[in-house]
Amino acid sequence: MRPRSFPLAALAVAALAPAAAWAGDEPSLIQQLDQRFGELVVAPLAKVLFFDLVFWDDTLNVPIVVAWLVFGAIFFTLRMGFISLRGFKHAIDVTRGLYDHAGDVGEISHFKALSSALSATVGLGNIAGVAIAVKVGGPGAIPWMVIAGLLGMSSKFTECTLGVLYRTVDANGHVSGGPMQYLSRGLAEKGMSGLGKGLAVLFALMCIGGSFGGGNMFQGNQSYGAVAQAIPVLADHPGAYGALLAVLVGAVILGGIKRIADVAGFIVPLMCGIYVLAALWVLLVNASNIPAAFGAMLSGAFSPAAGIGGLIGAAIQGFRRAAFSNEAGIGSASIAHSAAATNEPVSEGIVALLEPFIDTVIICTMTGLVVVVTGAYQSDAGDGVLMTSAAFSTALPWFPLVLTFTVFLFAFSTMISWSYYGERCATWLFGTKASLPYKLLFVFFTWLGCVLNVANVVEFSDLMVLGMAFPNILGLLLLSGTVREKLDDYWGRLQSGAIRRSR
Repeated sequence: MRPRSFPLAALAVAALAPAAAWAGDEPSLIQQLDQRFGELVVAPLAKVLFFDLVFWDDTLNVPIVVAWLVFGAIFFTLRMGFISLRGFKHAIDVTRGLYDHAGDVGEISHFKALSSALSATVGLGNIAGVAIAVKVGGPGAIPWMVIAGLLGMSSKFTECTLGVLYRTVDANGHVSGGPMQYLSRGLAEKGMSGLGKGLAVLFALMCIGGSFGGGNMFQGNQSYGAVAQAIPVLADHPGAYGALLAVLVGAVILGGIKRIADVAGFIVPLMCGIYVLAALWVLLVNASNIPAAFGAMLSGAFSPAAGIGGLIGAAIQGFRRAAFSNEAGIGSASIAHSAAATNEPVSEGIVALLEPFIDTVIICTMTGLVVVVTGAYQSDAGDGVLMTSAAFSTALPWFPLVLTFTVFLFAFSTMISWSYYGERCATWLFGTKASLPYKLLFVFFTWLGCVLNVANVVEFSDLMVLGMAFPNILGLLLLSGTVREKLDDYWGRLQSGAIRRSR
């Protein structure tokens, strides 16, 4: 067994490459410190999180963090009685506001809560990560990615139901919820206060670390790289771009969750709509190749002709991509969903199950279909973003410009949502006085991410994000009985007509 590097590390290197061009040939003091940080902190941590729990041969393995996320998704799907299927239509109705009532406790609507959570997960991984998964695992990775996304819906339901159930509301009506609340308060109710407090503190610290790097610096650097290619004049002015981005981010996050939700509610449908429509056009232009593409996907995923090693490889890549994309089981989304205006915790959990469906089953699958139908995964177009861009360009020659705009929106939306996640964890740990200093520090890191090449710092924060799954899923397993009781009660009242539509 051997450790595996974080799958987005390759994307980080690519995204940070523009910074290397203007950083100079000689490593700066910052780069030297970053290198030492990688050797002493990042590498040992990666060995733990990406320790090969199961392997088929030297190239097929399951990092322990992926196995933990998949185990949780399967367990919650069974424990909650396939709520992802039976609650799907109701989830759409609740998101549309058909069950909203005046006086419901919370700060934002169901739709805006879903948009805020989606804005943190829909990002570069949907564009580049899927292309890499298909390149490595073949077309057979796509069906497994869809299966993993469907399973992850129950993980989202469980954590977001608990997020609302154990949230707190201060005198000003500001909501605080998420794993730090339900781990500490929920497990205390079960006589495990020490364990709950420890898990909550661990989660909060990891979330803050993840928000500064993967949720901020990496996003800023990635968007700078894309924009600088489209607007060459910016290639020599990363500081100016970083300052502009910092101002935009600050203008949103200083307004709190309501402003974040307003912006996310506009950006998320726009960026997802542009991307999906472009993908549909590519598929329409290449309609004659679709049957063969589906054949390759299904045979690669399930046909014995692919060989045991091929089947396992496709499954592993599909599950990894889904787990890293929709963050089901990470716990972060429950922080955003806990702000939803509702007196029914289960209703927001049901809304949340739409998130992996949109992120993975729709957007990730669209990327996968495009790179397979166009044959880009078999070409020398490059990996990640380059492969995806080449695939879309076969039908839309101007798509690289659209991709630049889309990457910017994906990065910006991710940053504003992760700022809220980190800020809620900071205030839970240190009190409300920590809110403004955290936001100001977040804005500073936005600028810093555009001007410094600190790949190991970013990778460390990504590891923190994945590490959040360990305390979170353990808590979810221990609290799953509570969620099932609430679900049965809610579903019974819904079926009997006791829960009525508001319009």
